[in-house]
Amino acid sequence: MTTLVQGMLEKLVKALVEHPDEVIVTPIEGDSTVVFEVQVHPDDTGKIIGKKGRTINALRTIIRSSATTGARKVIMELV
Repeated sequence: MTTLVQGMLEKLVKALVEHPDEVIVTPIEGDSTVVFEVQVHPDDTGKIIGKKGRTINALRTIIRSSATTGARKVIMELV
């Protein structure tokens, strides 16, 4: 499950940024959560956040809905 969500998140983020080669998505698995840390080029940070945080909130919603495990919570953070 983690690798599918990670791959989908990478594709979505790479489509939004100007420097897709510098996108790094790292999953950190805990007992009840999976945190995906997304690193992008400093110039692309604003594009990922979007106006009033709409883009990053949309990405978080997509990731939460795509993770079909009921027991584990999925979180996305921009590093």
